[in-house]
Amino acid sequence: MHRFAPLLLTISVGCTRSVAVEDIQVSDMVAPSTTAYEPGLDDWPGWRGPLRNGLTTSSPPPLNWSPTENVVWKASVPGRGHASPVVVKDRVLLSSAEESEERQLLVAFDRETGAEAWRVTLHEGGFPSAGEVHQKGTDANGTVASDGERIYVAHLNSDSIVASAVDWDGKIIWQTTLGPFRSKFGYAPSPTLYGSYVIFAADNWGGGYLAAVNRETGEIAWRKQRSSTSTYSSPTVARVAGRDQLLISGDNQVASYDPATGESLWSCRGASEATCGTLVWDEDLVFASGGFPGQQTLAVRADGTSEILWSNQVKIYEPSLLVVGQELYGTSDQGIVYCWDSRTGEERWRKRVGGSFSASPIVCEGLIYAQKASGELIVFRASPEGYEEVASNRLGDETLASPALCGGRLYLRVVSWDGDDRHEHLYCIADTEGGAIPR
Repeated sequence: MHRFAPLLLTISVGCTRSVAVEDIQVSDMVAPSTTAYEPGLDDWPGWRGPLRNGLTTSSPPPLNWSPTENVVWKASVPGRGHASPVVVKDRVLLSSAEESEERQLLVAFDRETGAEAWRVTLHEGGFPSAGEVHQKGTDANGTVASDGERIYVAHLNSDSIVASAVDWDGKIIWQTTLGPFRSKFGYAPSPTLYGSYVIFAADNWGGGYLAAVNRETGEIAWRKQRSSTSTYSSPTVARVAGRDQLLISGDNQVASYDPATGESLWSCRGASEATCGTLVWDEDLVFASGGFPGQQTLAVRADGTSEILWSNQVKIYEPSLLVVGQELYGTSDQGIVYCWDSRTGEERWRKRVGGSFSASPIVCEGLIYAQKASGELIVFRASPEGYEEVASNRLGDETLASPALCGGRLYLRVVSWDGDDRHEHLYCIADTEGGAIPR
């Protein structure tokens, strides 16, 4: 296995050591064997949902909720994290971290009742120092992915990115060290599934990389070097411009790889050095935004030409973009909602709604659900004609995790403060005919 493949050490500027991984080429020994996973219509199997782009075919949840209205259940979440809920089969799954005890956890809840089904400690000790994690960040930022048999997640632990697979009963199946990681602000990306692989990103200023791991065995199938830049976007796989493409931004690039082999397909300069959002797409176009220190939103042709079709100077830093029909939507850190024509880049409208956004928006039956960092979630129509808010609801005092919506139910990870005491809860929101059943 390649779990402890030799490391290529290089010396960077000054006396700081940069550690870049060696590429691993795909081979017949680790060729895809596991059946590709097809998510159920009522599942939310990973970051940004079943279609990986924030769109869902679910029936909508109710427009109004509160701590005592349309709450099917409420469950206490151990530890702290910004990982979003994942809903598959009979489970709701969360990554979390008990920071004082230095434990990184995977927790499963019963989908119907909210009762905790099990929790498993994936790592104990090995946490980065407080100075190596952003003040807004946690030690469990990345959302898990699940194929209905196993749950996959990666954590920064002991100066490395370690991927874990856990079975449906909470038993660890395998753990694989993907490579070293020099932290600037922590680790944020979520994994994505492709064929028999689960694919991880680990951009960092010691030497970044992408890695595809066999879902059954934990074997590294391929690993591809990337630049030495700290950036935070998750990889995603899309069928765009007639082929499967593994898409990611960061290091002033929008880049595409073959998800089966890790080979580079195309790249173009754009967005910013550090980005957080996951790329979205439509037909032959890929859309990106960011970041720090630059600010840009752009559309790139994904046909191999790398042509930038349009760009502007708007920055959507932390949240991912959302494509609905012919429009591209963005919710900015500054509390502004944008709508552009996805083909021309023409601004249809913008609306300052206040607050700030870290979570990524989702859409259901023409309504966009956008979670503010304050705990307020606004619902507005996906329309090029202008901003029309149809609902606004608040739970708790803080929410940086993105919502999940499937089976007509909305799942929210929420933070509440009681003086200096911080508490996290997972809410399941649905029509309860006026009656709440909080746990």
